[in-house]
Amino acid sequence: MSVQVFRGADSLAHVDALRSVYVDVFCAPPWNEDESTGDAFVRRLAGDAARGGFTAALAFAGAEVVGFATAWTTGTPFPTGRCYPQVAAGLGPERTADWLCGALEIDELAVRPGARGRGVAGELLAAVTADAPGGRSWLLTSTCSPHAVSFYRHRDWTQVTHPSPDGQGIVVFLGPHHPARGLAALPSPPP
Repeated sequence: MSVQVFRGADSLAHVDALRSVYVDVFCAPPWNEDESTGDAFVRRLAGDAARGGFTAALAFAGAEVVGFATAWTTGTPFPTGRCYPQVAAGLGPERTADWLCGALEIDELAVRPGARGRGVAGELLAAVTADAPGGRSWLLTSTCSPHAVSFYRHRDWTQVTHPSPDGQGIVVFLGPHHPARGLAALPSPPP
């Protein structure tokens, strides 16, 4: 297995393979997305590749793409589409601006089921965050996947928001080298 890093639109040469991995991962439990989200991902990826700092790390087993991670630099002012309002509500306006704007935002991390358990996800995450500005990287994930939450915790990412009172929704993590890691009241880890 090898990991290759692509900048900007260079990753789009592998768009069919990225869509295939996306569907394998996110149309299965716990995400349970409809297969049409793979097409939406491809459309979004074309625009995302033009974002400042866009980076994609792809894991190859021979010629087959078995996983990928994508990231870009979060803009200023903080975006308002997708899940960004939930992030801003969880952190508050000052922390959102100070901690996330200008930081590397990990958007997607996906590894085919047959390639899991071999450190592929950790290698992808390390590759895509290697050049995070000032070590500042962040991501959000859904609490519907305790495995994802546990994965980031075990890689020294710091959870800095709490899920909603019913335990549902998204949580924000700061990367291992983010200077604000110790500034937030941390949620209690699960038993």
